[in-house]
Amino acid sequence: MRRSARDMDKVQRVLTRRALLLGGAQAAFVGGLAMRMRYMQVDQADQFRLLAEENRINIRLIPPTRGELFDRNGAIIAQNTPSYRIVMVREDAGDVDEVIENLKRVIPLDPEELDRALAEMRRSPPFLPVTLADQISWEHISKVAVNAPALPGITPEVGLTRVYPQAGDFAHVVGYVGPVSDYDLSQIRDPEPVLRIPRFQIGKVGLEAKQEDLLRGKAGAKRVEVNANGRVMRELDRREGKPGADLQLTVDSALQSYVQARLGQESAAAVVIDCETGDLRAIASAPSFDPNLFVRGISVADYRGLTEDPYRPLANKSVQGAYPPGSTFKMITAMAALEAGITSPEETVYCPGFLEVSNRRFHCWKRGGHGHMNLEESLEQSCDVYYYDVALKVGIDKISAMAEEFGIGVRHDIPMSAVARGLAPNRDWKARVHGQDWLVGDTANASIGQGFMLASPLQLAVMTARIATGRKVEPRLVKSIDGIEQPSGAGEPMAVNQANLRRLRKGMYAVSNNRRGTAYRSRILADDNRMAGKTGTSQVRNITAAERAAGVIRNEDLPWERRDHALFVCFAPFDNPRFAVSVVVEHGGGGSTAAAPIARDILLQALYDGFPPLDAYPAKDRSRIEAQQERLRRELRPVTRPEDKDRA
Repeated sequence: MRRSARDMDKVQRVLTRRALLLGGAQAAFVGGLAMRMRYMQVDQADQFRLLAEENRINIRLIPPTRGELFDRNGAIIAQNTPSYRIVMVREDAGDVDEVIENLKRVIPLDPEELDRALAEMRRSPPFLPVTLADQISWEHISKVAVNAPALPGITPEVGLTRVYPQAGDFAHVVGYVGPVSDYDLSQIRDPEPVLRIPRFQIGKVGLEAKQEDLLRGKAGAKRVEVNANGRVMRELDRREGKPGADLQLTVDSALQSYVQARLGQESAAAVVIDCETGDLRAIASAPSFDPNLFVRGISVADYRGLTEDPYRPLANKSVQGAYPPGSTFKMITAMAALEAGITSPEETVYCPGFLEVSNRRFHCWKRGGHGHMNLEESLEQSCDVYYYDVALKVGIDKISAMAEEFGIGVRHDIPMSAVARGLAPNRDWKARVHGQDWLVGDTANASIGQGFMLASPLQLAVMTARIATGRKVEPRLVKSIDGIEQPSGAGEPMAVNQANLRRLRKGMYAVSNNRRGTAYRSRILADDNRMAGKTGTSQVRNITAAERAAGVIRNEDLPWERRDHALFVCFAPFDNPRFAVSVVVEHGGGGSTAAAPIARDILLQALYDGFPPLDAYPAKDRSRIEAQQERLRRELRPVTRPEDKDRA
């Protein structure tokens, strides 16, 4: 059946209307698209070009080269050495576990180090390289390179690592570096981006930590082209960073090594200070440890061995240890009395073996007493009663002020960890800290370096240098920074009567050179290097009246931790002091027997810049000293000085 003309016309009108609507919609769409394209390509061209560039190019940090450390003669103490390592990029590896298993068949991997690497890999972006093995041999690097097709994502690299050639000799001075931890980052208010580089190392303790800003340097940067996954395709350009500063220390490596060896297996500390400049020539704590163990992360077993050792090898006893100074403090008490005009060098005090103070007996170390003692004799024989008597007359406040004048109760400004302030107590201190009044007995105890009085071996060395020179010597550890000499610690003349200091020095000379002196057995015979010193013994336990009546138990009959600390301070030559030395031997017993021989040997080693001639020692000691020197020569670490390299 055919349609009529009217129907055909109606259909035609409907089709035309739809075509117009569809065409209009298409035109609107195309127009909108064109406008959007114009907006993006013309109006916003600069912005989108920038965004595209940022997506294509990344900025990567270049870790700076850490500054190195040298001793006063140029011998290396802490250096950066090339280190071969194996790194993995997770996104390139595919099956990480399979690749690691294949790598284990090629080279040995440390389980603890591998666990740390896997943990680091899990929290790092997949395109960042993570170190699987560090400080490996060239042989292992070669094996990895040969097996590269079976080890996707594995790359051998050459980097720098921190090495301490002198091992334990400088462990407590220099400290060590280690990877940045979350705790480290939490302690820094605005951490630099370089600190977030995986395995980036910073100073953890010691000078490495205290001089971190100088040693670290400034990071460089490089622009790299990356793909959509963040993988580096090529390097476009780079800006090198600024290496860290090189530091030259005042310490003498040869002397430091000798001091460490001479302290041996004792729990002890020793400090050698240059009287002219304040330079710390040696500053040792024993026993020590190998800081190289900490660079890559110490094992649990090694760390437990250090922390459980009763001799506390991790503690820096030379600056961190605070001990009752015992009789080495008597020069301070005497100086306070002399400066206050309370006594004179010739005035005597009678010592019957004790002094009654507030219905309590304060005993002298010599049970039968010393009889009449003047200043020089009281130092020579270390009479306690003399100092009880003058201290009660001068008072604790003047004694405390004099102690601070000579460097006790003062935190000395050297870049080492946990430098102790010590304590020079007075009335205000006890009221503030303990909420109690100062007692007369407290003054008696303080006068002989007991009670609340505390000093570190560093402070005792500073005290001795100030007595020896009459100047306010300040300790100095850093000699120069990038070749720029640092201020001297020579110090200005002290505001005390120099004649009184000369009387103290004369008493200290008698300690070491008069037959009745407590350190006579440790004297130096060389006329041009005569030593002045002072012994000290500090109690770590109370002696009861019953024990004193029955006879005080000898140190050697007590458990080690209950024995007295042994101390000795000294300087030489007497007429022109060059070096001052302090030695503390924890629970060593008597200062004259345990500490004085060590201090005398160290002082001679410093004076002669090496092993001294045997005729510097008393004749009866020479065979023993000769055997000791032979043993120590074998134990000393070799030190390469610049002149040795020139001769080679």
